[in-house]
Amino acid sequence: MLEYEGDMFSAPRCTGIRLAEGAYELLSPCMPSKIVALWNNYHELAAKIGKPAPRHPLFFIKSATSVIGTRQPIRRPVGYAGKIVFEGELGIVIKKEARNVSADEAGDYIFGYTCVNDVTAIDVLSENGDFPQWTRSKSFDTFGCVGPVIETDLQSAGAKLTTRLDGVERQNYRLADMIFPPHGLVSLISRDLALLPGDIIACGTSLGVGSIKDGATVEVDIDGVGCLSNMLAPAA
Repeated sequence: MLEYEGDMFSAPRCTGIRLAEGAYELLSPCMPSKIVALWNNYHELAAKIGKPAPRHPLFFIKSATSVIGTRQPIRRPVGYAGKIVFEGELGIVIKKEARNVSADEAGDYIFGYTCVNDVTAIDVLSENGDFPQWTRSKSFDTFGCVGPVIETDLQSAGAKLTTRLDGVERQNYRLADMIFPPHGLVSLISRDLALLPGDIIACGTSLGVGSIKDGATVEVDIDGVGCLSNMLAPAA
């Protein structure tokens, strides 16, 4: 693996140093100021849950402090003994500040793509009947798994996402089934809030979401990107 220095999003420089396998640790490939995460963005899932396709992306925000990289442990929140859920997703990594971007221009603002596991403390989500707690339930430290790399040349037309729990396949869906594809998401979300370099749009998930037991490992594998792997650390 070649080493680069400088700003990844603006003319990074290759040092010429080649790192041997095992001489480095893969952290999150970027540190977003936020993860903009989609809900109900796949036709197959929408049909399953009986929801119409939205007219505008439905999203919430995951905190920057939730982000971890591949092979780093997901940790159960202190005092929380409830169900923890995985969601395998495609992540769009933003290249430069985006505000009011048109769909035709959106490609110029996409740096690349990565794998995301959008982890949720599901019992927290509906803990208060007066206010669904999307941000809190999904923003605990280590609940934003990202990696292992950013692929800058993804051919997503025929690509599939597969999620495995302890080696058993739980999700297998086509990225082409998105209601709002990547360029549309960048355009529409940039009209609602500014997207900054390194920010991630998690494109939502499809069928097969499930819970993780302590000590179990979740792998999110996307054709052409790689495999993101994280274990839910055993309870102390």
